Amino acid sequence: MTRAQMIFGRLTAAAGALALSAGGAFAHTGLGAHGFAQGAAHPLTGLDHLLAMLAVGLFAAQLGGRARWLVPAGFVTAMAAGGALGAAGVGIGPVEAGIALSLVAFGLALAAAWRWPAGAAALFVAVFGVFHGHAHGAETPADASGLAYGVGFLVVTALLHAAGVGIGGAGMGGALAPKAKPALRFAGAGLAVVGAAMLAA
Repeated sequence: MTRAQMIFGRLTAAAGALALSAGGAFAHTGLGAHGFAQGAAHPLTGLDHLLAMLAVGLFAAQLGGRARWLVPAGFVTAMAAGGALGAAGVGIGPVEAGIALSLVAFGLALAAAWRWPAGAAALFVAVFGVFHGHAHGAETPADASGLAYGVGFLVVTALLHAAGVGIGGAGMGGALAPKAKPALRFAGAGLAVVGAAMLAA
């Protein structure tokens, strides 16, 4: 088993443990474990969301330095704002197109190995984070606590970002670096194609 696989496995296990253990904690706070579990599951139910979350982490790892935490933080912050707008029923335009476009943009960023400053990269992903958050917020179940649901999808999003950073960092910074960099670019090109196909559909 490679180091990247070990990191991803541990993060996945952590996400599962967090979701399972949330029941008692949220029941005591009155936030509703049901809503948290639904929110935690939501980013994992759509391939477009899942790919985008991992891509943000990979992009952050590709940039390195403080971008490894600043880029995911920018996305999660914007996603929270978008989620609030979606839950409130405030429209922001063609959300699905924005999500598909995020795959194209993140894929191109990886394929071209863009060397942006950390702040600019964080702003870049944040633009698309609003669309992803709006989609999650707009689909808040009627029987769920909006706050618990929002915390759920934000926590899992952050864990998926961390998985991407871990996988990218383990490959690019270790013995696999010569092979990992071309593979990351190839994966980015594939992601851009997927996003373009979604836009055309």
